[in-house]
Amino acid sequence: MSLSIAGKTAIVTGAAKGIGLAIARHFVDRGARVMFADSDEAKLAEEVGAAAGEDGPVRCFGGDLSQKLTLANLLSATVDAFERIDILVNAQRAVLTTDPLNPDDASIDAMWKQNLLPALKLSQMAAKRMIAQAEKEDQTDGPVGTIINVSSLAARRAQPDLLAYSIAGAALDQATRSLAVALAPERIRVNGIAIASIMSASMQSALKDNPDWHDLIAGGTPLRRIATPSEVAEAAQFLASSGSSFVTGQILTVDGGRGLIDPVSVPAY
Repeated sequence: MSLSIAGKTAIVTGAAKGIGLAIARHFVDRGARVMFADSDEAKLAEEVGAAAGEDGPVRCFGGDLSQKLTLANLLSATVDAFERIDILVNAQRAVLTTDPLNPDDASIDAMWKQNLLPALKLSQMAAKRMIAQAEKEDQTDGPVGTIINVSSLAARRAQPDLLAYSIAGAALDQATRSLAVALAPERIRVNGIAIASIMSASMQSALKDNPDWHDLIAGGTPLRRIATPSEVAEAAQFLASSGSSFVTGQILTVDGGRGLIDPVSVPAY
């Protein structure tokens, strides 16, 4: 089984911090050429700016990824830099709490616009680009591309304070499955990673405000710890590589076993 992604070109969104940054850096370390993309342009420049260069494997793209034109520009910038797109990782996420009994709560609209629609639209646009480049290269067999969506265990758990986040995550998981079926004839695989008990940027923020949650979350995880973002990056590499060549439409849960029991009641995944 080969886990190599060397020579591949990847777009990773949410690449300014947390899990997206870990995946993007891991892919570069494994020989891929990577476009680091994020809506937070200042943070992206801080984390990646010095590494980006015209002749190297790293590029940066900052912009509002909720806008279709920005997504189109991201694809164009990637092709201009690296001539192709082989892998897309939709890792940009935001976490908002919800008042489940307040009909004026705007979090559902916000999570839909931030966590679902950009990933779905970018997946559709990237898939068209992958198909076009395969046709141009007269590629009649073998893999054409891979798409990976990062969601959360919250998509499968009833946590009222995370109503909007959970709904958007569940929708993204279903989009993953539906796109997997739609794109299978084009030899594009689509999978997801559902995370929990990972030291993501949102987890760091939650623990900063509520330090007692750390032991509660670790204790409610069968492996008895909170994992690092690099452990999610390893899973992403597997799904992006030929080692998972017959895997599509699956949501790989990376949660230390938490989803098997999940006694944790705090709104942090």
